[in-house]
Amino acid sequence: MYYLNTKAQSQLYQKIVDSQIFVDKSLMIEKISKVIGTDSSYLCITRPRRFGKTINANMLGAYFTKGYDSHPVFDKLAIAGTEGYGEHMNRYNVIHIDFSVFPDYCGGYQDYIRNIVETLKEDLKEHYPELGNREYRSISKMLQDTGETFLFILDEWDSVFYEKFMSDGDKSSFLKFLKGILKDKPYVSLAYMTGILPIAKYSSGSELNMFDEYDFMNDNVYDGYFGFQEDEVQKLCRNSRAVSFEDMKRWYDGYSTSDGKSLFNPRSVSKALVRGICLNYWTETGPMNEIADCIEHNVDEVREDIVKLVSGIPVEAELDGYSAAEQRLETRDEILSAMVVYGFLSYSHGFLKIPNHELMEKYQKVLTRDSMGEVKAVVDRSKMVLDATLAMEEEKVAELLEMVHDREIPFLKYNDENALSCVVTLCYLYARKDYRIEREEKSGKGFCDYLFYPKKGRKPAIILELKVGDTPEHAIAQIKEKNYLQKIETASSVLLVGIAYDKGRKRHQCKIEAKQIMV
Repeated sequence: MYYLNTKAQSQLYQKIVDSQIFVDKSLMIEKISKVIGTDSSYLCITRPRRFGKTINANMLGAYFTKGYDSHPVFDKLAIAGTEGYGEHMNRYNVIHIDFSVFPDYCGGYQDYIRNIVETLKEDLKEHYPELGNREYRSISKMLQDTGETFLFILDEWDSVFYEKFMSDGDKSSFLKFLKGILKDKPYVSLAYMTGILPIAKYSSGSELNMFDEYDFMNDNVYDGYFGFQEDEVQKLCRNSRAVSFEDMKRWYDGYSTSDGKSLFNPRSVSKALVRGICLNYWTETGPMNEIADCIEHNVDEVREDIVKLVSGIPVEAELDGYSAAEQRLETRDEILSAMVVYGFLSYSHGFLKIPNHELMEKYQKVLTRDSMGEVKAVVDRSKMVLDATLAMEEEKVAELLEMVHDREIPFLKYNDENALSCVVTLCYLYARKDYRIEREEKSGKGFCDYLFYPKKGRKPAIILELKVGDTPEHAIAQIKEKNYLQKIETASSVLLVGIAYDKGRKRHQCKIEAKQIMV
């Protein structure tokens, strides 16, 4: 048996339970059990890569599949404490297909789908010998002739859509295949499907319209079971002590459940705890060019948004979800919605933001691509701004800022300090090679705009304060008065940098002072 009533899911989930890093999401079983055999039994849950889709699919298969005793796996988990714990355990015929698994030789779609169809037919004939006396051209007819019902757990359903060999006709055929075995079939007690992009991305018609879809933007039912919540990460950090919770939050937090609870990237948290260091883990598992591809489809539509997001400024948008039937993204809403669904942006209460430091690093690289036009020119010149700052060349810093705003990115209007901060962020992008840069840190009696912590060596720390319609001297005075210096503990010296924009004269000004820190 390969798909029908196999022990594989129990074995795979047992490995997860026994892993060094494990978070119990078994209460999801209780919610899924309630929809079995009802008119709400078609579920499609989409999440970015490595957000726990396959783990949960294996968990459901391990719990529901008949013919096995799953008590040793689940007796110590949260589901064991629920009232109906054993009611649905090992009671169902489960067909579990991981659509991301390809045959050894796969020259195209026909090889791919033939392997799935033939394997499922073999399983059905082995489990129901009476079916072997007939030749079936239809999987759905075989399933119906068993006289029994099935739970379908279909993991990574859209994997084949990313293959270069897939034509539009192949994609249409695959949707019809799923429709043929699932839609309006009396033998379907549950169809639980996972993927990256919602069905509507591929199906503009009625092929799979029986599914209720739950994605990053609309899920208020199952959102707590995908990703790690804040209390779960705190517990992991207490037990491991390999990485501090504060570092975890900065690197991997930034998403949220429908009720506003923090949601962390689970794979990255797990990897950081095992390896004892926060690095970029999740974004290396898939082509990070997807971020740039989303932007490059129509860079003019979203260029200003991306500049603001990289500057740490939330962007307001009204997004209904990613439901474009076409593969190509064209409008601002389609591009930004796709980036939310992929997990590249978080969306809450009408505002978009880059979720965390892990992804911020990648966005900064996107800004260096040729497609970003004038923005790339600014980033390329950002080393000059850092060098001028370290050399305390105030007039040169002001001159470079002037050039960037007036000549390179005039689409940013100086209505407030947010626009000025966009220019400053781009102009100091090169500094991130040598500095950890934080925005609006809580320090002293208030907030400073930028703190530059040197990563290593003898470089001075930098505290940078912005003013629009004021003077750079006032910015320096605020740094001193509000005691922002107290946050600089790892450097022996610090540069106080005040940058101001005079609205009347339309001129940038810069003031730099050096201070020694008593260690």
